[in-house]
Amino acid sequence: MPSTRDVDRPHGRRRFTGRDPQERHRASTPLELLYDLTIVVAFGTAADELARYIADDRVGVGVVGFVFASFAVSWAWLNYSWFASAYDTDDWVFRLATMVQMAGVIVLALGLPQMFASIDGGSTLDNGVVVAGYVIMRVALVFLWWQVRRHDDQHRPAARVYMTTIAIAQVGWIALAASGLSVAASFAAIVVLIALELVGPFVAERRALTPWHAEHIAERYGLLVIITLGEVIIGTVASLNAVVHGEHGWTVDAALVTIAGVGLTFGCWWTYFAVPWAEPLVRHRRRAFPFGYGHLAIFASLAAMGGGLHVAAFELEGESEIGTTGAVLSVAIPFAIFVAVFYGLYSLLMRARDPFHLGLVAATAALVVLSVVLAAAGVSMAVCLVVLALAPVVTVVGYESLGHRHIAEALERL
Repeated sequence: MPSTRDVDRPHGRRRFTGRDPQERHRASTPLELLYDLTIVVAFGTAADELARYIADDRVGVGVVGFVFASFAVSWAWLNYSWFASAYDTDDWVFRLATMVQMAGVIVLALGLPQMFASIDGGSTLDNGVVVAGYVIMRVALVFLWWQVRRHDDQHRPAARVYMTTIAIAQVGWIALAASGLSVAASFAAIVVLIALELVGPFVAERRALTPWHAEHIAERYGLLVIITLGEVIIGTVASLNAVVHGEHGWTVDAALVTIAGVGLTFGCWWTYFAVPWAEPLVRHRRRAFPFGYGHLAIFASLAAMGGGLHVAAFELEGESEIGTTGAVLSVAIPFAIFVAVFYGLYSLLMRARDPFHLGLVAATAALVVLSVVLAAAGVSMAVCLVVLALAPVVTVVGYESLGHRHIAEALERL
């Protein structure tokens, strides 16, 4: 047990008894923001590998590897963030456990290139380093839940379920890494292990709803959206470098690529933050699961958009095997997934079926399809990307004109 002397120190040992879920002005801590920096590295590595394999016309390898990598990174971040929202003591124990998890993210990121390469080889899945990094993160989290089990009588049943399911899953991941199974058999086992990981929090929170803070969680997710949008900016810079440092220097295409990349990033940002995500969570805490799990696809799609713009850079440099249409598709498909999940999450959390949204989605889809059709017709990729960048403008204009009233009405119904 922590002593009085420990508690009196700035970061002395404290009991994991849970924070007040109604705490006013709760915001992300500098430690959480520091942890997020490692996620930037992992997402960046995954997006780079995705771009490289898609540009080489090995789309299946790139997509499968990226989905696996983005789940591992996002899921570890998600579990840490929900735990911190409920039990961030900011003592030396919590700080060191966070540092260990940061190290795990870096190890995982270092193992991504060889994992992608093994999928391409088609024999056995080389995911040992990825699993090692993931297990490092999860063991640190088990330790933190053990602290909750010791100190928080009310939420002890939930802590016990978290510890058990996370530990069992880690045994499974280690066994998988050591098994030497074929790529196909490995991914069949991965589906089972992911299902176990996803079920754990659902069962635990049914035992005893932990004291996470709704507004803090919404802020944390919003911050990771911004961080992930950074991948789109990086992809834009890569594409711009390919144009500017080519034979012709600064051209109209260079200006169009800049407009497209920044416009797409800004449009997705405006779209996401048009919704007050914290409000439904404050009123209906049980809706946390669709919110939390649905964002796995949000994060992955935004990171993939960045990877798609890297593919566009390869195409502009003449180093891509998939052509202009394939390069535009590599940006358009992740964007379409982002839009679909965004509107789906809104409907689930607000319990709203708004016909106005159907019109917005249809108009957005029309612009996405038009960008691809223009690419197939031989229009330059820069122009196609500008057309695609107009797609999120549909939602932005819809929100600013009428949508904000619809959201206000939906919140009243809550």
